[in-house]
Order: sequence, then structure tokens, then C-alpha cells
Amino acid sequence: MGAEASPAARKGAFIAVAVALFCIQLDFFALNLAVPGIADEFGVTASAAQWTLSAYMLAIGCCFIVGGRVGDVFGRRGALLAGTALFAAGSVGCALASGLWALVGARIVQGVGAGFVFPVSVAVITNAFPDATRARALGAVFGIANVGTALGPFVGGGFTEGPGWRWIFWLLAPLSVLALAVAYGYVPDSRDPTAPRQLDLIGCATVVCALAALTLAVERGSAWGWDHARTLTLLALFAVAAALFVRRELRARHPLIDLGLFRNTPYVLVTGTGTVTNMGYAVTVFVSTLYLQQVRGLSPLEAGLVFLAPAALVALSGPLGARLSGHMRPVSVMALAGALAGTGMIVLSLVTAWWLYVPVFAWCGLGLGLGWTFASVATQQVVSPERAGEASGVLLTFLVTLGGVALAAAASAITAMVPERSPDAAYDAILRSGGAVILAASVVVLVVRHRLADTAEIGGVPPTGSPRSADSAGTRAPGGGAGPRPSRGGRLP
Repeated sequence: MGAEASPAARKGAFIAVAVALFCIQLDFFALNLAVPGIADEFGVTASAAQWTLSAYMLAIGCCFIVGGRVGDVFGRRGALLAGTALFAAGSVGCALASGLWALVGARIVQGVGAGFVFPVSVAVITNAFPDATRARALGAVFGIANVGTALGPFVGGGFTEGPGWRWIFWLLAPLSVLALAVAYGYVPDSRDPTAPRQLDLIGCATVVCALAALTLAVERGSAWGWDHARTLTLLALFAVAAALFVRRELRARHPLIDLGLFRNTPYVLVTGTGTVTNMGYAVTVFVSTLYLQQVRGLSPLEAGLVFLAPAALVALSGPLGARLSGHMRPVSVMALAGALAGTGMIVLSLVTAWWLYVPVFAWCGLGLGLGWTFASVATQQVVSPERAGEASGVLLTFLVTLGGVALAAAASAITAMVPERSPDAAYDAILRSGGAVILAASVVVLVVRHRLADTAEIGGVPPTGSPRSADSAGTRAPGGGAGPRPSRGGRLP
């Protein structure tokens, strides 16, 4: 790690990271509503225009693990600068694109940049701020970033109906340059001092190949058909590349990912709950967009206005999670988020009156937002700062990749149900099923957590998050991560 950061450096790091993540969140959620406008301008089908989203997801999903580890090994400041510069350049390229495939290419550049920025940003804040203020800083950063989530649908719908979708990128370009300038001037450098300055290139190649194959199969499976030769070939390629990656990581002298990370029980529980919650988030946004426009008959701009209520609570979930972390253990906060999200999705499927639909939608947004936002904060509390980028990259890979899987599964399920049911009945069934899965995951997490605590009380393994869990491993949890920190007073929540 680098030397302790000065107050000015901490403030600069906070501003640079918050603005960069705001741009990434705004970009993704704004472009979803711009796809029809892109298809009209370029004279292509909506399926072809969907590549603007698929290509971005392909690029960003493949780069989280590599980007996080590059920052740990070679320096997080340089990785953040490179990622932000790529995102800014990609934004300009998108705004100037003369055709669909030029736009898709620029979106890939954006995705690669975002894939470096996201995990490195979390690691930059983790290493710039001391223990006492780290959680609050991360919570505030994600609160600002989630304002981009809140504004995304409104900005996307407004620009698409107004001056045009290109203005989404003309808005992002100067904001990205601002983040780049502040990062260049103020962000302190840090890295993993125990890691040699070399990267597991074979591990990088195999994990990128595996994630690219899976992402492409999931993103295009509905259009091609899940039993189509291209889809099956990509899934087979994923299985082979994933097996080769695991084999490589078990044998490599300096692996891209220390697989012992998955023996860190708090990290696994937080990552699993965050992933399931983010899957619910992706499904809820998708289903609600269809419901508001196809069943309620709202325009993209009007639908964006309805989304402001849940998105505003998503924005508040970052600071809320940071505040809760001072009183509850990370795993308990994640279980609470799952309970809020699961019940919110189920109730949302049961209400129709606007006076009740909008507040329930907001409640749903709070639980879902707290789940996937606090996961990034919580993982930094249960691993050592030296490997913060690696832990964040792995978490984000699970969040994005399996979020895409959930989205594809929801789309396929709706397609299968609609001939037999009305669209709104299909949407309600998807929401209820997703809510039930999230609630079940929260129960499992609490059961595992309390069983570990009970085992510790009779002399077995220490409870997750207890001081003894860190001390018993020489202040390191399995996989090189720091043991989870105790809650106030060392008591169980």
C-alpha cells in the first residue's frame, strides 16, 4: 500500500472516484431507453441496436477481474487514469458514431474503461481512507454514483425524445474528463506490496475467454435461440475455458485470483447475497420498464419519471449501508437488504393503484440498491486492503455476469408465458419468483452465520466477524484477506 494519504489527496480521490462512477452508472441506465432511438436513426432493427448494450456488457464483464488485479499489482492510480481516459474517449466516439458498428466499437472501448475504473475505484477509496472513515467514504461514493442510476432513465428518455440520444454521451464526455483531471492531480498511488510486478497472462486470457463466451451466450441467447448451435458452442467454450482457468490458478506461482479467497466465509456470504440481490435488481428494472410502457402505456420519458422514486432510494442506500455497518456486521446488513428486496418485489407484483405502486416501487429500490451497493462496501471490510482490487473485481464479475444471466432468464420466461397469460400476469409471476429466491437466500445467509457463531461458542471455528477469526489466521483470513472486523463492542448483531 502507499503512504497514508493527506486530507487533500483523500478529498481528490473521493471526487474523482465519485464522478467516474456516476458517469458509468448514468451511461448504462440511460442507454437502455435510447435503444429504440438508435435503431430509428441508423435504420436497423431493435435486435441489432441491442448490440450497443451487449457489446458494453461483454467488455465490462471481461475486465473486472483483470482490472482489479492490474491495479493491485502495478498501481491503482495508473489503472484508474487509464480506465477513465478510455471511458472518456469511448464516450466521444459514441457521440460521433456514423453508424451502428462504429457505435458498438466505441461502446466496447467504454466498457473496457469502465471495467478497470469500477474495481480500482473501490480499492482507491479503501487505501486512501483510514479504517475509521472508510465505510462512510465508500457509502458516500456509491450514494453519488447511484444518483446516476436515479437520473439514468430520466436522462435517457428525455434526450431520446428531445435533442437525441447522442447527447447522453456529450454529457458523459466532459464529466469523465473532469474525473480524469482530478484523479491525475490528487489520487495517491497504492498497490499490493507483497505482489511482484508481473501478471498471470495465461490466467487473464482464460478468464477473459470464459467470461466473454458466457456473456455473449447470455446476451444473445434469446435472439439466436437457446438450442442454437452458436449458443451451445459458446456455452461449451465457457465451460472449457473456466476449467482451464481454475487449473491455471491452482498451479500458478502468482495467480490472478487467490482461490483461497473463496474459503473466506464472510466474503462468500456477502458476495453471494449481493449477487442474488443484483440479479433481482436487473430483473425488476427490466420487468418494470416493460410493465410501465406496455401495460400502463407510458412514454419513455414518463416511465423515467416513475423510476425516479426507486432510483432515489437506491442512491440513498450507499450512505445508509455505511451507517448500518457501524452497528451491524456486514453479513447481517446483507441479509436485511435481501429481506427488504424480496418482500418489496413480491408486494410490487400485487399492487396496481398509483398511490401504492410508486411507494412500493421505492421500497423495492431501497432493498435492491442496499444489497448490490453495500456488497462492494462489505467486501472491503472482510479482506485486506492490499488485495482490495482483486476482491472487488471478483465481486463485480459475479454481480454483472449473473445479473445478465437473470435478465436473459426473465426474458425467456416471459416469452414462454405470454401466449398462455397476459403480459402483466407474466411480469407479476417473474417478480414473485425473484422475490422468493432473494428471501430464501437471506434466510440461508442468516442460518449459516448463526451456525458458525454457535460452533464458535462450543470451541469450534470462530464466528464470522469476531476478533478471534482474524487472530487465528495471523490477522489474515484464508486467501490473503484480512479477517472480518468486529462490530462495536465485539457483540453479535
